[in-house]
Amino acid sequence: MKKVLLAFAFFALIFSSNAQNVQLHYDLGEGRKLFTSTVEMFKPDSWGSTFFFIDMDYSSDARDIDNGISLAYWELARAFKWNENQKFQPRVEYNGGVLKLDGVGTSFIPIENCFLAGIERTWASADFSKILTLQANYKNIKAKEDASFQLTAVWTIQMLEGKLTFTGFADFWKEEMFWGTDFRFLSEPQLWFNATEKFSLGGEIELSSNFVTDAFKVMPTLGVKYVF
Repeated sequence: MKKVLLAFAFFALIFSSNAQNVQLHYDLGEGRKLFTSTVEMFKPDSWGSTFFFIDMDYSSDARDIDNGISLAYWELARAFKWNENQKFQPRVEYNGGVLKLDGVGTSFIPIENCFLAGIERTWASADFSKILTLQANYKNIKAKEDASFQLTAVWTIQMLEGKLTFTGFADFWKEEMFWGTDFRFLSEPQLWFNATEKFSLGGEIELSSNFVTDAFKVMPTLGVKYVF
């Protein structure tokens, strides 16, 4: 899960000082049936913005893990600006984590350190109810890909006077995999019913190609979200 959605964070910045949230999802995907928590933060300042998210999976029947955290993953990004009318913002990003293979001993494998650098551009409607951010990045995957790339789109659409939020991201990048496919795709559109200013009900659908296996996968979730 990828996750703070930069466009959502931008919307939160416009309408309030709160841009931090916690999500809990139950994954309904084949062979998964597990809970995932997400913690997101977005903080702007006069020189740009910082955001991070941390994902944790709790157990996994498919990998014979019945207790504890089976995956920990985080992303940290910084965008830079030097004036309010700047259209393109340089950015840097780090991704990494660890995955537990099974319930025996300490069978962990690393999720490779990834370092990204590029630019981003954001478009918004006059009332900020529709926002789109596009990113183009150089990507270095340590000990795997010295000169890769990643293209990212992030969007937010507010509907029904803010009661319904459609938001999400899509990533396309190059990464050599052992099954021989170099290009990977991941998207996680989310739909939230905002029951109150702070509390939302909804979920997401993870759409992926050559992400975990050399196949196209659809992984739905049901979730709750609390905005601080």
